[in-house]
Amino acid sequence: MVRPRSASPIKVRNSQMTCHLQNKGNAVNYKRIRRLMRLMRLMPIYQKPDTSKPAKGHKTYPYLLGGLCVKRPNQAWCADITYLPMRRGFLYLVAIMDWFTRKVLAWRISNTLE
Repeated sequence: MVRPRSASPIKVRNSQMTCHLQNKGNAVNYKRIRRLMRLMRLMPIYQKPDTSKPAKGHKTYPYLLGGLCVKRPNQAWCADITYLPMRRGFLYLVAIMDWFTRKVLAWRISNTLE
């Protein structure tokens, strides 16, 4: 692979680069392309979610379950928010689980975090 001379980012995904090089007769797979792109500091450009930045004025709460040993169902629950990349934007999946049984108690999919 040739190092780009321009300072502007290259808009190529790993899978696109892999398919292109395989069509040219090169024996490469996506892991090699990912490693070489990382080595050359080439990043694929795609929309990333902006969920980890706290808003100004929001309070940070302490972790209250530090030394707790969960021994029975419904003693402690957990919640998780994850994003599902779609063709245009993201969908957000919220799940509430029981820590002891590890079963999903409730889940919801939304196109906003509100």
